[in-house]
Amino acid sequence: MALGQHPDYPLILAANRDEFHARPAKEAHWWPDKPGVFGGRDLEAGGTWLAISRNGRFATVTNYQDIELPSPDCRSRGLLVTEFLDGDLAPRDYLATIEKNRYAGFNLIVGAPGDVGYLSNRDDGTRALGPGLYGLSNALLDGPWYKVERARERLESLLDAGDVSDAGLM
Repeated sequence: MALGQHPDYPLILAANRDEFHARPAKEAHWWPDKPGVFGGRDLEAGGTWLAISRNGRFATVTNYQDIELPSPDCRSRGLLVTEFLDGDLAPRDYLATIEKNRYAGFNLIVGAPGDVGYLSNRDDGTRALGPGLYGLSNALLDGPWYKVERARERLESLLDAGDVSDAGLM
C-alpha cells in the first residue's frame, strides 16, 4: 500500500485473497444490498477482506497467523470492514470501538480521505498511518516476511518508474 506517494493517486492498494480458497466468495462488485460499496464478498459470513465506498472510505483485513484455531464463537473478521464502511466514525475513532477479543487474530487498516489507521488484536494500540509504503500479510504491519518485503520493494520500483497501471501492479 502506498499512501501519498504519487501525485495522481493518494492511495495505491494492491492485494490478493490467498487463504481459505474453499470458503465461498464473490469477486469485487458493487453490492446490491449496500449501494455505494465495491469489493469482494465473503458469501459465508457476508463481510469482506477489502472494500471501498463511493465516499472514499476503505478498509482491508487480514487474518493473523495463529497456532491455535479460532473459537467458533468469534465474529467474522470481514465484518470489521463492512461495519467501518457502514459507519461515519473517523478511522481511529472506529478502531477504538473494536472489542479485539471478539475476533480471531486480525490486522485491520481503515481509511477515509486524509486519515488512515491500523489495528491488530495481536499488538497494542492503534496506529495512524502517514505518507509512506506499507506491507501487510498474516503478521503485524510491515512484518519481516519475504513476500511483504518483496511486494513493498516492487511497489516502490513501480512508483519510481511511474508505472502504476493495473498491469504494472499485477
